[in-house]
Parts: sequence; structure tokens; C-alpha cells
Amino acid sequence: MASLSIAAAELPSSRLRAYRRLAGLLLFFALCVPPHLVAKAFGRSRWPRRFLKLVAWGAGIDFRIDGPLASRGTLLLANHVSWLDIPILAAATGCAFVSKAEVQDHWFLKWIADQNETIYIDRSVLRSIHGQLDALSNGLKRPKPLALFPEGTVSDGGRLLPFKPSLLSAVAPPPEGVIIRPVAIDYGRIASIIGWGTGEPGLQNFFRVLGLKGRHTVTLHMLPALPPDPDRKLLARHAHDAIAAALAPSGIAPARV
Repeated sequence: MASLSIAAAELPSSRLRAYRRLAGLLLFFALCVPPHLVAKAFGRSRWPRRFLKLVAWGAGIDFRIDGPLASRGTLLLANHVSWLDIPILAAATGCAFVSKAEVQDHWFLKWIADQNETIYIDRSVLRSIHGQLDALSNGLKRPKPLALFPEGTVSDGGRLLPFKPSLLSAVAPPPEGVIIRPVAIDYGRIASIIGWGTGEPGLQNFFRVLGLKGRHTVTLHMLPALPPDPDRKLLARHAHDAIAAALAPSGIAPARV
């Protein structure tokens, strides 16, 4: 895969373009919130998924799906490259997310996450496995699938980070009726540009990615379900290997768990 400096030269980012797109995202937000609140008052709202689909589109991203979609009671394990992963994955599958508890410290992000039925896990209290299991089990009973990023953080786009077995403790083995499926989010040649490099401030990454020239297609490889396994380390390895194999044609270097 091309280095970030070479790829960035081929695909420049404009702060003016980023501001224009941000204005569009804010307009989408303003248009989606009122009907969402009305729909939510009378039952389940489909507007969070619609809004996140608009976010992906407004950021210059189109996506294609390779493989069957996830059904209710499915836990999706996906690689994590960018903040774009969330709107893309939610738009494509209708999933909710398992998120780190720190998201709740940011009121605006928390409000948006809550609208999509996010489940929060405190990774600093890994001993509370029973509480995590209850939260995941209840979440998987909802109509939408759940998604988890087992790398535990975003990568630089050029490599697949090791998966953290501790994040899979609550689903090793999975609760009865729960299916675990790996998902490879494949940005292709722009992965190293989209990725969040070490030392890059979050806001700088946001505007740099939002300002990229042109439109880009991301492929979601919806991979076969993993066999249930009581060993969380083996479960993490199997998921990692499946995603690494799917990303190999794009030049993503795998890292062993």
C-alpha cells in the first residue's frame, strides 16, 4: 500500500471542501431530528439509520456490500479505520454499536449515540463480565444487530491491529441464539489516507478526511459466522484471521493476536 505522504499527494484534502461538507451534515442533522423525535414518541424510529447514511454520503463515501446482511441476534466484529466506519456500517446493516464508556463524557456525541441505541462498556472494569453479558444479551434481543470493534481503537489504515480478547469475554461462548460474524471494512487504496495516524489530533483527522477530493467506494465484506468458542483468545484470533484474509487484496498488513 502507498505511504500516507504519497497517497495524500495523489488525493489532496481541502479545508474549504471540508467546511462545505460539514455544513451539509449539519443541514442533514437539522432536517432529520424533528421527524426522528416524532417517530420515537410513537415507537421505534428509522431516522438514525437514515441520518447516518446521509453522513456517509455527505462525506463523499459510497459503499457496496459483499455477502449476506446481518440479521437480528448478530454481533458484528469489524476492523476500525476511521470515524467513517460508524455511519458506513450503520447505514449498510442498520446496526447499533458497543462503545467505550468515555463517549458518554461528550454530551453531543452521547445524544447521537443514544438515538442509535448504543450500548456502553466500561473497559476499565473488565471484571464486570456479568454486567457486560447482560447488556450485550439485552442488546442482541433488539431488532437490529450489534457491532463491536475488537481492535479497541482506530488504526492508521495500513495494518490490522491485534484484537483484544478481553472485549469478547461476554460472548465466549456466545449467548444462546447469538451469531458472531466478522465484517471487513475495506477502503481499498485510500485506507492509509482515511486512517487515523499516530499523533494526529482528532479534529484535524476529521477535517482532513471530510475534505478529501472526489467520491470513494468502500466495500463491506460480510463474512461467514464464526463457530461458537468458549475461548475468547481463539474467538479473537478466528475473527482477526477472517478479516485479515478479506483485506489482504487491498494490501492491509495483518497483526497477530
